[in-house]
Amino acid sequence: MIRINEIKLDVGHSEEELRRAIEKKLRLYNRNFTYELVKMSYDCRIKHPLKVVYSVEIRLDSDSEEEKLVKKIKNKNIMSTKRVEFNPIVKNVPSFDRRPIVIGTGPAGLFCGYILALNGFNPILLERGKCVEERFKDVDAFWQEKEKLNPDSNVQFGEGGAGTFSDGKLNTSAKDKNGQQRFILKSFVECGAPEDILYLSNPHIGTDYLKNVVSNLRKKIIALGGEIHFSSKVVDFIMDKNGIEIKGVVLEDGSKLLGDHVVLAIGHSARDTFEMLLDKGVHIEQKPFAVGIRIEHPRTQIDALQYKEHYGKVKLPTANYKMTYHASNKRSVFTFCMCPGGYVVNASSEEGCIVVNGMSNHARMADNSNSAVVASVTPDDYKGESPLAGIDFQRQLEQAAFIEGKGRIPIQLFEDFKNNTVSTEYGGVKACTKGAVAFGNIRRCLPESISSAIIEAVCAWDKNMPGYARADSLVLGVESRTSSPVKIVRNKELNSNIKGLYPCGEGAGYAGGIMSAAQDGIRVAMAVIKA
Repeated sequence: MIRINEIKLDVGHSEEELRRAIEKKLRLYNRNFTYELVKMSYDCRIKHPLKVVYSVEIRLDSDSEEEKLVKKIKNKNIMSTKRVEFNPIVKNVPSFDRRPIVIGTGPAGLFCGYILALNGFNPILLERGKCVEERFKDVDAFWQEKEKLNPDSNVQFGEGGAGTFSDGKLNTSAKDKNGQQRFILKSFVECGAPEDILYLSNPHIGTDYLKNVVSNLRKKIIALGGEIHFSSKVVDFIMDKNGIEIKGVVLEDGSKLLGDHVVLAIGHSARDTFEMLLDKGVHIEQKPFAVGIRIEHPRTQIDALQYKEHYGKVKLPTANYKMTYHASNKRSVFTFCMCPGGYVVNASSEEGCIVVNGMSNHARMADNSNSAVVASVTPDDYKGESPLAGIDFQRQLEQAAFIEGKGRIPIQLFEDFKNNTVSTEYGGVKACTKGAVAFGNIRRCLPESISSAIIEAVCAWDKNMPGYARADSLVLGVESRTSSPVKIVRNKELNSNIKGLYPCGEGAGYAGGIMSAAQDGIRVAMAVIKA
């Protein structure tokens, strides 16, 4: 194949114009060729005309013809390439006496189970929460205050994991050296995700699409011989007599499942499971993470700030942003999980605690755009030497937020957040949330060093995005579950110190988002197959 980067065309161009641009780059006049989009993005720099930027891969009649053409053209943006396709089927797979067990059905657990099922292992997937259809009903009832929080069926727990109620971002900084990322994206498309995730520079699915995607992936696993059991919380492990090898799991209802290969694909909110693991002697370490707030601005304001003079002239996707800052008190501050045209949601999973997250539907057309603005925390911020000290730290912030909002999401104008006062009314920005809100002072929910670092960062970003620090932008809290506060140690065979127990995904400390979690699920599935 031939890869061409940096093909720039006007917004709204035709397919024929793209084809002619390829012909011109390769001097392929009156020649047959096929092409596939690899990447599409926008160049919105104010000093340049607005352009759509493409990378494409082209096929000619033969590899030799492609190589001759690349050598002849001598352009750094035109090169020979060979796409690596991931093959999920392993040759000469072993046979197991007992079926592998996967705990958790977030992206890591689902893709681990999918790979195991594709290879004929008939895995058993256990999920403490409900199937995605029932889970949506529980979450909506909680948001509308019709039902109390269900600790096992909420934004954090249930089929699809926490990512189901998010923006559904699929970008990752890791290169796709083995083709696994494209395999994951193709699998999502097969399950109902939009095809544009295969080439958009910042692909996302959206919560409204994710519901069906997750359900269809479950159906694939079952059709291949796997089983998925909902409302099946694992509360204990069955070990060998020496306590060094896994032999099965115990469920909350007292039933037991025997298995020599158990994948631990729990989310990072499974705090009770972390406590059980520590009691069983599983090696767990403290890990840095980040905490802070969500900030809301009008969607149209962020679009105008990002697209500048191009805003309103042509149809463009809802704008996103990503920013970092190093505060004077040495805290690193950054935006996280930015949700263009989305909602701030009550993502609580424990009674007496409030946690917020961001969520967007595929169209990203809600009135506001929001992002987490978080500051780094390290084990130096925790009290105590326990591997679970970070969880205690998170819980303290969440309990303070519950008190501050009287059981609802505490909300505050940015100017009042700066001045350490409770807001009494909205300005020009109205809350765009899923879950009830109440005015409060979020400064009382966070360590002062984190609040001051966030304020400093927001004001600094205002220089490049004028209006970002507007007085009536909205601050909501707390954003405390950016990533796992622990790492469950695993060896080169991906076992924990308990043989046959495989820590996997975001909760175990080996991923950070849908794509990396799904990829770690594949990685662990391959380790199980080769065990």
